[in-house]
Amino acid sequence: MEESLKQRLAMQLYDIQVLKFGEYKTKIGLRTPVYFDLRMIISYPDVMSSLAKALWALRDPEESVNRICGVPYTALPLATLIAAHNDVPMLMKRKEAKSYGTKKMIEGVIEPRHNCVIIEDVVTSGSSVLETADALRKEGLVVTDAFVIIDREQGGRKNLENHGIRVRSLYTITQIVQYLHEAGKITAETVKDVQDYLATNQAPVIHMQGSELNDRLKLSYGERAKKTSNPLTSKLLELMESKQTNLCLAADLTRTDAILRLADAVGPHIAVLKIHVNIIEDFSERFVTRLKEAARLHNFLLMEDCKFGDIGNTVLLQYRHGLYKIAEWADLITVHLVSGASVVNALRDGLKGITEPRGVFVVAEMSSQGALTVGDYMKSAVSIAEKTSDLVVGLVCQSNLSARPEMLQLTPGVHLSSSGDGLGQQYNDPQSVINAGADLAVVGRGITESSAGWLKAALDYKQPLWEAYEKRVGRRKV
Repeated sequence: MEESLKQRLAMQLYDIQVLKFGEYKTKIGLRTPVYFDLRMIISYPDVMSSLAKALWALRDPEESVNRICGVPYTALPLATLIAAHNDVPMLMKRKEAKSYGTKKMIEGVIEPRHNCVIIEDVVTSGSSVLETADALRKEGLVVTDAFVIIDREQGGRKNLENHGIRVRSLYTITQIVQYLHEAGKITAETVKDVQDYLATNQAPVIHMQGSELNDRLKLSYGERAKKTSNPLTSKLLELMESKQTNLCLAADLTRTDAILRLADAVGPHIAVLKIHVNIIEDFSERFVTRLKEAARLHNFLLMEDCKFGDIGNTVLLQYRHGLYKIAEWADLITVHLVSGASVVNALRDGLKGITEPRGVFVVAEMSSQGALTVGDYMKSAVSIAEKTSDLVVGLVCQSNLSARPEMLQLTPGVHLSSSGDGLGQQYNDPQSVINAGADLAVVGRGITESSAGWLKAALDYKQPLWEAYEKRVGRRKV
C-alpha cells in the first residue's frame, strides 16, 4: 500500500475516533495512553472496505490462501469483506464452544492441510491470535500468517513468531503516532507519552502451542511442582503426588462436629478439604484448631470457598478480620475478579504478618447452568491469574484454560455419572473432567450424602480420578 494512502487512512481512523489518546485502561485494568477502538469501523462502510483491501494487499501474491479466519469479534466483518471480495472461503472461530449440538470451536468447511490466514485488528501480546491458531491447527489446518491492522509493538509479534506465525501489519503504533503528529493531530508530548509507555510496558512471553500446553497435561504433579516458584502450589502438587489423590472434598455441612468427623473419615484420601465457613451454625475458634489438627494429621490443605468479589479494601477486611479470620487458617481461598486485579493485591496485603504460605484459586468458569463466567470475563480472569502466580495457585474452571504447568485447574461439579441436581448444577464424571484439563476434582454431595458411607464413597471417587490422571500423563495404558 502506498505511503500516502496509509497516511490518509490513518487520518480517517483518527477522525472517526478509532484512535484515541489520553488515559485509558485495558480490559485487565492496565493503564495505556493510546487506545484503538476498531469496533467503530462497522458504522463506516467506506473505512471498513478500505481496511479490508489494505489487509488483503499484505499477502504475498505468489502464496495461495485457502481459507481466512477472523479473530472474534472485531476482525469478523473485515474477514467477511475479504472473503466476499476475493472469493476466499472463510472460517469462524467461536469465543467458546457450544454446549449443544456439535460443540465445534471452528465453523465452516474445513479441509485439512489447507493454509489459513488469520485476520486481526490489534496485536498486543498475541494471545488472541495464538488461541485462534491453536483451534485451527487442531482441525488440521496450516497457520503461518496473521494479517493485522495495528501492531502495538509490545511483544506480540515476537510471541507469534515463536509459534510459527508471521505477522504482517498495516501499521505499527510508532508509525501511527508519527503520521498523526506530522498532520498536527497530536502533540509532541503525546508522542513521548506513547514512546515511554512502549518502553516500559511489554507483554510477557507466551508459551501456548506445542510443548508447554502438552506439559500441563502430560507432566506429573511431581514434575510440575519443580516448575513453580509459588511455595503453596509446589506443596499442593507434591502432596497430591505422594498421597496419589486429586480429590477435593466439598464439606458443605452446617455443624462443626459433622465436618470434623468427615475430615477424620476421608482425610487420608483427599488433597483438599473445602468448606463454606459462613454456613456453619456453631463456628468457634476451637473448631478451627481441631480442623487444622486434622489437616496436619492426614496431610491435606484447607480451602475456604468464600469467593471474595468486593472492592480491594473490603476484601482485605473480610479476609483478615471479622468473626472468621480466614487468613489465619485457610491455606486456599476462592476469588471472583469482578472488581479487577486489585482484589489480588488486596489479598496479598491482607497476608502481612502471616508466615505460612497461602494461595488463591481464581474463579474463571462455574459449573452452574447459565453461568455468566464466559467470554471476555473468562479470558480476563485467566490473564490476571497467570500474571499474579506468586499468590494465585490456579483456576476454578470447567475446561482447559491455561497452558502453564504451574497453574492448577480445579473443577467442581463432579459425579460418578453425568447429571444435574434440578437447581442448575451440572455434573460431569471423573474421567471427563480430568481429560478436560482438571488437576483437582471437587466432589461434594456425591460423598457427603452417599448411602454407602463417607469413606467408601470417597474411595469410589478417588480411584477413577487418579486412574484418569495416570492415563493422561501416560503412566497407565488406556
